[in-house]
Amino acid sequence: MPVRPIAARPRTSAPLLAALLTLSAAGTLTACGSGSGSDPDTVKVSFKQSTDNSVKVMDTYLADVKKQFEKANPGKKVELVPIKAPDSEYYTKLQQMLRSPKTAPDLVYEDTFLINSDITSGYLKPLDGYLAKWDDWDRFVDTAKSAAKAQDGKTYGVPDGTDTRGLWYDKGVFAKAGLPADWKPRTWEDVLDAARTIKKKVPGVTPLNVYTGKPAGEAATMQGFEMLLYGTNDGTSDPLYDTATKKWIAGSQGFKDALTFVETVYKEKLGPDVSDALDPNFGTKVRGELLPAGKLGIDLDGSWLPQDWGEGAGHEWPEWSRKLGLAAMPTQHGQAPGKVSMSGGWTWSIPAKAANPDLAFDFVKTMQTKANAQKWYIANSGIAVREDVAADPAYVKAQPGIKFFTDLVASTHYRPAYPAYPKVSTAIQEAMEGVTTGDSSVEEAARGYDEELKSAADGQVTTK
Repeated sequence: MPVRPIAARPRTSAPLLAALLTLSAAGTLTACGSGSGSDPDTVKVSFKQSTDNSVKVMDTYLADVKKQFEKANPGKKVELVPIKAPDSEYYTKLQQMLRSPKTAPDLVYEDTFLINSDITSGYLKPLDGYLAKWDDWDRFVDTAKSAAKAQDGKTYGVPDGTDTRGLWYDKGVFAKAGLPADWKPRTWEDVLDAARTIKKKVPGVTPLNVYTGKPAGEAATMQGFEMLLYGTNDGTSDPLYDTATKKWIAGSQGFKDALTFVETVYKEKLGPDVSDALDPNFGTKVRGELLPAGKLGIDLDGSWLPQDWGEGAGHEWPEWSRKLGLAAMPTQHGQAPGKVSMSGGWTWSIPAKAANPDLAFDFVKTMQTKANAQKWYIANSGIAVREDVAADPAYVKAQPGIKFFTDLVASTHYRPAYPAYPKVSTAIQEAMEGVTTGDSSVEEAARGYDEELKSAADGQVTTK
């Protein structure tokens, strides 16, 4: 099963982070022991091991790649160093390990949401020299390549898959509302009009879910707001961050337009009750109750939802692929490229203090052959970031919906996850919450965001 993207996960507070660092330091520091006594013929690979003992997808995959690597490279060894911890603790332990050559592994599993903080701290090694000599790098989709690219223009990780986002809709609800079974909205207004029709014709059903507010965290920012904001331009520039000036963007009309959409959903009562929308556990209710029970018409959400509905999962729902339809989130006015998606994911990176970086990248190349990459995507129900895998019929048929979400990779966007991003994200959530509750007008919420942005970005702000 795929790891649910970090977008929907809670962040760790600064005090808790400090406490975890202190508590975990002793155990972590002995985890790898790379140091000066490190074996030059052994590559040490650290990864996040699931806290669910029944989930061994990553362990099984890496064990297989280890066998392949050792067979193809006589005399070389792979030592797998799992870190069994919840997400926030994993980041904490990993950063502690990266600080010293005595504890730094040779290869680490990095989340794209936080990779830039490790880059800024000097914990990771740029991979451009390796990538320039690796023919398979040309097989990776350009948008995925950018996920591990830092402000200095260098690349610090090789993506092992991604996720995308779109519109899930209930075919039964649509039939009752007289809406098409093969729904293809072209504009934001098409989405809102469908929700209005459901509200009018199908009582007892929430017409449209758009995650919002601080309790939803990054799910509100990424699944909700950014899916709107990134559809307000022509797709050729980033509406949040100006890469030319290296400044965050304030005062944009697109930002106000995205807020207006959110305001409309809740002002017209097209979305869930505000109290539900601002419940931090609402995402679990959407996946586990509302969608399976036919109580939600349209859900702006991610590609990973089926992991909750499979055999043995918490909310088995084998009929989901027949009862739900999928549609791309359209751009605001239907302008090119016509649809929008946001993506996250994970990458394999080499620590700056790794003892055996060359051997580590050789292991990456083994992991990322077409055959191994395809095996991983299918096992993890992930979205391919290699064009050759995405085109393979065996991959396409592996799970219902996988082709739809994979096709979105070509038009997806990655967050400008620079060090200031977490604070920027919180400011976005506050603006969303203001228009959701009605406590702020769109203009007031946008002004509030612009003020917060100055502080979050240390004054590195431009106006467009």
